[in-house]
Amino acid sequence: MLSLATADFQQADVDYGAILPMLIVFGGALIGVLVEGFAPRRARHSIQTAVSVLALAAAFFALAVVAQGHQGKTLAGSVVLDGPALFLQGALLLMALLSVLMMAEKFGGETPDAFTPMGATAPGSPQEAAATRLGLVTSEVLPLTLFSVGGMMLFTAAGDLLTMFVALEVLSLPLYILSGLARRRRLLSQEASLKYFLLGSFSSAFFLFGAALLYGYAGSVGFAEINKAITTATPQLENLLLPGILFVLVGVLFKVGAVPFHSWTPDVYQGAPSPVTGFMAACTKLAAFGALLRLAYVAFDADRWSWRPALIAVAALTMVLGAILTVTQTDVKRLLAYSAISHAGFILVGVLSFDRMGVAGVMFYLVAYGFSTIAAFAIISMVRAGGSEATQLSQWAGLGKREPFVAVLFAFLMMSMAGIPLTAGFTAKFAAFAPAVAHGDRAGAALVIIGVLASAVTAFVYFRVIVLMFFNDTDGDVSVLSPSIGMWTAIILATVVTIVLGVYPGPALDAADQLSQFLR
Repeated sequence: MLSLATADFQQADVDYGAILPMLIVFGGALIGVLVEGFAPRRARHSIQTAVSVLALAAAFFALAVVAQGHQGKTLAGSVVLDGPALFLQGALLLMALLSVLMMAEKFGGETPDAFTPMGATAPGSPQEAAATRLGLVTSEVLPLTLFSVGGMMLFTAAGDLLTMFVALEVLSLPLYILSGLARRRRLLSQEASLKYFLLGSFSSAFFLFGAALLYGYAGSVGFAEINKAITTATPQLENLLLPGILFVLVGVLFKVGAVPFHSWTPDVYQGAPSPVTGFMAACTKLAAFGALLRLAYVAFDADRWSWRPALIAVAALTMVLGAILTVTQTDVKRLLAYSAISHAGFILVGVLSFDRMGVAGVMFYLVAYGFSTIAAFAIISMVRAGGSEATQLSQWAGLGKREPFVAVLFAFLMMSMAGIPLTAGFTAKFAAFAPAVAHGDRAGAALVIIGVLASAVTAFVYFRVIVLMFFNDTDGDVSVLSPSIGMWTAIILATVVTIVLGVYPGPALDAADQLSQFLR
């Protein structure tokens, strides 16, 4: 007969005020699951949209009013709510809210007749019936999105490797499904889902193996304990440290989309439904860089001179390869995918500055890039040719003459991504690059030079798209479909934020600076 030994269990104190925003998001996701199971089929889409919007808005309100007064460690140190976590979670909730408005648009019009052309109304038409049917069968996209957002919020606030791994899985699993929701229309969507699943599997495997090595080294998975062990560990365990750090960083770099861990990222961008692509490009990148900042500045800071050269090489390769391959693209979504890879390199320059200004610059960059990306992919989902998304660059010829307002919005977003002065992209690049050269670091200066040259290359690509839209003749087959108020709200708000961050960036930069201190 087995007997249980007496054991003392440490009860973890829970600060519910600190984790309230995450609880609201996960609660909204669970309500969405119940709606899918019990609500009438024709009412599901409307109910899911309302639940998702209310959950995200309530979570942001709780973050601003309640959680910001409960900074500190909770759940036995597995969750840390500090300045960077507050800033990134707030930005994540706002971007997720706009993404939900896009996805609620009968899933972005993934069938060609889900929208009518701009200015046209066809109540009771086959187009309206198709849109209704599409909304009925894709309402599960919204609770899946909430589950992913909850995982992203936890990813940025994790206080140990185990919690970070759980968050990595929670944010990733719904994205595999979301990437394949257009599978009945496009084989590329099935391919995107499979490839993203394989990429996520590689990411999880590397991360978990590195976490095991670091646990063997430090005897703990806590970030503070690992950093302390680096300064006091015995030489016999040194062989576990650097491989463990590199494996964990590689696991996160897969999510960032850095070279050489980017291989299938453009395929995922191209195959996934455009609203989902915008959500992944903005929110996943923000969450991944939030986790990378915490690892670099809290867990592995004491040994950064060992692993920093590897990340410097990754940052340089990411900027160069992303910029060069952007030039060769003929598909708009693949172009933005390689553009996202180059932007990941630019952000890595700020991460590697190891300066509080660098943390603030990275957080500002993530916000500026995220909102412009959401708006860009929302516009891509509206541009149609031959009954499907017009993703070929040649199909965008003359769009400025046919639909000038939409073309002007897209052109502005391209200029922001290029880093033209008085846009959010210019301010973001300056905020990320300046700390890298502030202390006379030669490696940082070299990375900034590479970043400036890569920015010039990508600027050529963005302006090529603008010239194509305004100075080339249309092929007569391109139309812009008319979305609902929710979709327009997402596009306009994201564009307005991009404008404000470029013209008047002071408040956002000040907020990022004030919230740039990690709690160790």
